[in-house]
Amino acid sequence: MKNVMCKQTGLVRELQEISMYKSILEQILENAYEGVVVTDATGKIIMLNNAYANYLGIDAQAAIGKHVTEVIDNTRVHTVVQSGVPEFGKLQRIGSHKAVVTRLPILFNQEIVAGVGIVHYRELQDMKELLDKLNSLESKLAQIKEEYAGRRVAHYSIQDIIGESPQVLALKKQIRKAADSNSTVLILGENGTGKELVAHAIHYLSSRSNKPFVRINCAAIPADILESELFGYVGGAFTGSNRGGKKGKIEMADGGTLFLDEIGDMSFPMQAKLLRFLQEKEIERLGENKVRQIDVRVLAATNQNLPEQIRNKQFREDLYYRLQVLQLDVLPLRERQSDIAILIRFFMEKFNRIFGKKVQSIAPEVAEILNGYHWPGNIRQLENVMERAFNMVEAEEILPEHLPAYLWEMRKPQDNLVKDTLVSPDLNTNLANAKQNLERQQIKDILDKTRGNKSEAARLMGITRTTLYQKLQKYKL
Repeated sequence: MKNVMCKQTGLVRELQEISMYKSILEQILENAYEGVVVTDATGKIIMLNNAYANYLGIDAQAAIGKHVTEVIDNTRVHTVVQSGVPEFGKLQRIGSHKAVVTRLPILFNQEIVAGVGIVHYRELQDMKELLDKLNSLESKLAQIKEEYAGRRVAHYSIQDIIGESPQVLALKKQIRKAADSNSTVLILGENGTGKELVAHAIHYLSSRSNKPFVRINCAAIPADILESELFGYVGGAFTGSNRGGKKGKIEMADGGTLFLDEIGDMSFPMQAKLLRFLQEKEIERLGENKVRQIDVRVLAATNQNLPEQIRNKQFREDLYYRLQVLQLDVLPLRERQSDIAILIRFFMEKFNRIFGKKVQSIAPEVAEILNGYHWPGNIRQLENVMERAFNMVEAEEILPEHLPAYLWEMRKPQDNLVKDTLVSPDLNTNLANAKQNLERQQIKDILDKTRGNKSEAARLMGITRTTLYQKLQKYKL
């Protein structure tokens, strides 16, 4: 008796589970966007969801028990049940509409017991709209990729211009004024002084900062290619050109800033074409007659003496004055000597991060060498020297031997001359005392300059505060 009761309880539980699963399936089908019809093995409808019923304009319950061919035009669900071959994404005309459908046979114990018809798109217009959206998205993606590939952003701001000398502070003030304008700017300075940094800072501070910043080096591109790089071209404009054509740098910078580096190396014919663009604010791609209006601000830079080039008929005078609406002069490092210590500290922090080292200071001899050098390569050369030192240094202090040979070897003749004159230990002692007195006076002068601010004094000297405190204790300052 107990066994019978257990079996009955099990059957009840199974029936409840079957009923629950049936309810879940019905609710899923009823809430599906797709139209769904289910038939038995003879083709009679056993389930039709509301989405399909509404599409057919009939009552779903009234269709139950009818053969599928009596309810749905041109249906093939019953034939799929007979053949057992599914049909995916087929076109079916239902009344005056065309729909995209899928038909599937349903198997149980290796026998076909039912068939399912699913309407994916009740109107071909639905599919057309979806395809149109897809094509539109693909087109926008391609456009974004093209614009992103050609777009540049300003990587540096005015804070990246390192220095506290009066010359640097004056330059930063000029940069801020230039950023408030849309006029062309001519940036002059020797190689390695940071002219491109100035251009980035102007763009970064300007109202165009969220627009493209596009740079082109006029000296690095052959004259016969520079025109297509600047103005772009249409497909087939010349042998080897891209069949789809290409935007030029000017067009890529539309709405933003175009930075023409090494403008003094631009060929005379190209200067005339650039001048026309600056005057008209319009371009024509190579091989195209269509005129394109471009809104772009132009910044130009050069290390050349443009007035001299004008006298030598190498640079157009009218272009010079068109570019020189605003002029910024970036001074060489030798003319702002007080910034060397600040730059040394900046590069020490930078290369400590890059190399994973903990270099704390530079030896006094190194500071003397670096501060006394004339730096023909300017800040770029100083950066390279510091990077070289970090490749060589193994402790926490940079020594003369860590510098490039051309720097410390320059001191050898003077050192040898001193050595030749040292004929007694007393002279060596006097020389050491003189050196210490000089260092003591330098520390005192810097402390006076910083009004006793030891952190600032250490930074200006390119040493750590710990090293400075040791020297203060040593010289009783």
